[in-house]
Amino acid sequence: MSLQGNPSQPRGLKDRNRSCVTTYLDHSFSTDDPDLVSVIDELPLWSAPFGLDLLDAVYLRPNLKALDVGCGLGFPLLELAYRLGNSCLVFGLDPWERALERVKLKIKVLDIKNVEVVNAVAECMPFADDYFDLIVSNNGMNNVEDMKLSLTECSRVSTAGAQFVLTFNLQDTMIEFYQVFEQTLREYQLADEIDKMRAQIYSKRKPLGEVESLLEAARFTIGDIKHGSFNIDFVDGTAMFNHYLIKYWFLDGWKSVVKVEDRIRIFHEMERRLNQSVQIEGRLRLTVPYVTINCTNTKRH
Repeated sequence: MSLQGNPSQPRGLKDRNRSCVTTYLDHSFSTDDPDLVSVIDELPLWSAPFGLDLLDAVYLRPNLKALDVGCGLGFPLLELAYRLGNSCLVFGLDPWERALERVKLKIKVLDIKNVEVVNAVAECMPFADDYFDLIVSNNGMNNVEDMKLSLTECSRVSTAGAQFVLTFNLQDTMIEFYQVFEQTLREYQLADEIDKMRAQIYSKRKPLGEVESLLEAARFTIGDIKHGSFNIDFVDGTAMFNHYLIKYWFLDGWKSVVKVEDRIRIFHEMERRLNQSVQIEGRLRLTVPYVTINCTNTKRH
């Protein structure tokens, strides 16, 4: 299986070994350039804490072939490409076509020579066996359809001894909200909805032990698991529900738990309770626990 023929010679990367010792001296820019302004939106609120720990775990060395699974809008893909330099070749893979269009714009405007993006799913990667020396996934494995198959593909396309670093947030993510969610559903005697809420959490955040077992089954040996956590604070529940992070990436999942005819009363009640809790706590704090797992591919031929 290959990408457009031979993945060792991807389009646009023929000049990656060209010396760039002094080319940066020729760099100039204008803050009025609309393209530049449109792409300097890196380090997104949600993915930055995960990604910074991921980058710290990567063993940087020249002449690597690297892959970012679930690269999204380009972080940490482009940062990794910059840090590795032009002796390395970095691919980003994601099924989100519109996101990849934006990544391509960033690559063009920022003139990055050693990176390409591929529109594909993690369960069926268009790369040859034993191709990558490094694979990273920054909170990407949470969003695949089949984690077991995706990890098996990561093993297939990586060499024996390759490093694999992945991050993901844990099941207690935003536990402060989910406790109010469950309490509200329970008081309205919506037991089936509580089960749906728990299933929705599981679909996006597998237990750490289960992920460890899947990694081992895919022939990855876990070398280190680093736990981390960050907080997102809001003035109250109303502000939380209207935050773009919640509206775009969490709200639809929460709404899917509750029948359409019950949504207004359930969400109004949750908003009221969250706002009431602020009077005691002084703020609404949501905690996001996560892990960074550093693995090695130990498959045998």
